Amino acid sequence: MEKDSYVLATEIARILNRKKLEQLQIIDIRELTTLTDYFVIAICSNTRQTQAIAEELEYLLEEQDCIAHQKEGYNTATWILIDYLGVIVHILYKEDAEFYGINRLWQDGKLISL
Repeated sequence: MEKDSYVLATEIARILNRKKLEQLQIIDIRELTTLTDYFVIAICSNTRQTQAIAEELEYLLEEQDCIAHQKEGYNTATWILIDYLGVIVHILYKEDAEFYGINRLWQDGKLISL
C-alpha cells in the first residue's frame, strides 16, 4: 500500500520516537532535490541499537503493507539507510552522525516538528 510521503514520514517518526534515541528529525527536502520528499534521521547511541531499531521499523511497516524499496548498511550498522521512495530513513550511530554531519548537509531543508 502506498502512503502519502508526509503521512509515512510522520508514521516512521512516531514509531522511532518510542525508542531512546539521541536525536530524531524529519526534514522536508522536496524543494532541494528530486531524490525523495523527506528524510527521517534517527541518531542512536550504539550500533546494536541502530540495527534493532531498523529491523523493528521494517517489521512494523511491513505489517501495514509498506515495504522498503531499498536498504543498506545492516552489515556495519553504523549508518542504516531504508528507502521508502518518498521517505528515506537514516538510522545512524552517533559518532558517524557527527563525523558525516548529515544534519548540516541538509540544513536548507524544512525541519518538521514532531
